[in-house]
Amino acid sequence: MRFKSLSELKRPEIYEVVLGVLPGDIRMTRYARAKAFKTNELVREIHKESFEWYGYTLAKKNEPEIIEDIGLPPNEQNIYHYTSIDPEKIAGYQDSLPSSVVINGWIHSHGNLEFKRFSGTDKKNHMTVLNYVSTQLRRPVSKREVVVKDFAFLVRGEYTERDLQRGSVCLITDAPVSEARILETIYGSFCYCIVIGDEGWHEQEIYYKKRGILSGETSVNKRDAELSIVDTGRLLTPADIEILSQEVEERLQPITAPPPERIERM
Repeated sequence: MRFKSLSELKRPEIYEVVLGVLPGDIRMTRYARAKAFKTNELVREIHKESFEWYGYTLAKKNEPEIIEDIGLPPNEQNIYHYTSIDPEKIAGYQDSLPSSVVINGWIHSHGNLEFKRFSGTDKKNHMTVLNYVSTQLRRPVSKREVVVKDFAFLVRGEYTERDLQRGSVCLITDAPVSEARILETIYGSFCYCIVIGDEGWHEQEIYYKKRGILSGETSVNKRDAELSIVDTGRLLTPADIEILSQEVEERLQPITAPPPERIERM
């Protein structure tokens, strides 16, 4: 058979069944949003300057798509243009939370910087948080066909050692089989990433990770996301602000003269 062009040669489509979907936008409670921007105010009030800081977005374990709260862990260092996340610190903070609460992303501030988008360092932090939360938030999103070339079908008790040399994959059954289709579960997870500024602006992305349970094939992608507010009736009270003030004072470590090599390059 002759083909007029290589474009006529098409691979057969891989069979896939969708089992679930990952969030396409970010839902955040009014309380969590107020707490995030209040943290910016308290940083300026307590530390007398506008510094970058980071925290974790928290959700109920049985409803991980909604950001219910903001958790402020001890920050390793806070300078004008830089903040970083240690993967071991994420696990440590998760261990300090009730079992009903999970980390579903991270949030940080660019303070009064004019840089109103994610930076190169932010992208590295995205991956650090994604790699951790993916084990906590993973769910089956599809069943996908595993394409096997040169499949060998053998019958139990009726094959020899020489038969095992056939094919790239052998399927041993208790009865003769001439055709089979293998479907692997694809697990997917997500990670929310939010950056805010002193002036009230915010940008957000969602990072996704998918992995085949048999093939181990892994993919990571991201998308810009809209932020929608969920009103649960919970308000940021004076008592909440007092606790947050203590955390900002104790858990942030402002450094006014960082080593030049640690300053984030925009």
